[in-house]
Amino acid sequence: MKPLVYKKRERRAAPPRLPKAKMHVTKGDLVAVISGDDKGKRGKVLRAIPAKQRVVIEGVNIVKRHRKARAQGEESAIVSFPAPIHVSKVMLIDPKTDKPTRVRRRVDKDGTLERIAVRSGEPIPRNR
Repeated sequence: MKPLVYKKRERRAAPPRLPKAKMHVTKGDLVAVISGDDKGKRGKVLRAIPAKQRVVIEGVNIVKRHRKARAQGEESAIVSFPAPIHVSKVMLIDPKTDKPTRVRRRVDKDGTLERIAVRSGEPIPRNR
């Protein structure tokens, strides 16, 4: 009978991380969905994920998950929550006209980056 010989496994390098992409929306912004199943819906951005270029919006892209009971007294249930959608499918709401608008960036006098609504030219405040 031959003796067992164990071979060392090759180590694989971790996949390269994507750089954080600059997004036109941030947490707390009011946005409108412009394409997909939830087209026309509006909501507040709950979470921004720049590494994946996705945002989680309140009341948009609701998915259901069946949750198994883990603890002794806990019951299993169907949980609904908003799933992330791609940032290109949302547009910021113009504070002046209350309609979806594209966003332009401008460096302010004091050096801070300011977002400007293309539709009205009004600056869009950051709501964090």
